[in-house]
Amino acid sequence: QVQLVQSGGGLVQPGGSLRLSCAASGFTLDYYSIGWYRQAPGKEREGVSCIGSSDSSTWYTDSVKGRFTISRDLAKNTIYLQMNSLKPEDTAVYYCAADHSGHPAYYYCSGDVPSSESGMDYWGKGTQVTVSS
Repeated sequence: QVQLVQSGGGLVQPGGSLRLSCAASGFTLDYYSIGWYRQAPGKEREGVSCIGSSDSSTWYTDSVKGRFTISRDLAKNTIYLQMNSLKPEDTAVYYCAADHSGHPAYYYCSGDVPSSESGMDYWGKGTQVTVSS
């Protein structure tokens, strides 16, 4: 069964850290572009960070630059999002996704892709991240 299984969300105080994981099953991530997205209450889903398979480029939305790091472990067939110095405005449901098309990272994290289910081949079910004291 093809799926992305997410883990690692939760409640954290401002300034704290969390690491989100997204394990792929039924396919290998080797030639897939990957991304992390988030949706806050009342807002559209937005791209947080992506890696493009065409050139291994990475992209981060401005609000997380210097605080979040996207990575992948192909041996474990898993992608990660390390989140440091968390802020209340980072509170959202976070989703991982993967796509086989070969575009640079910004393509997957911008435009219509983040808000469209058809924008990526596979989506995780989402995990809640709450940053609050």
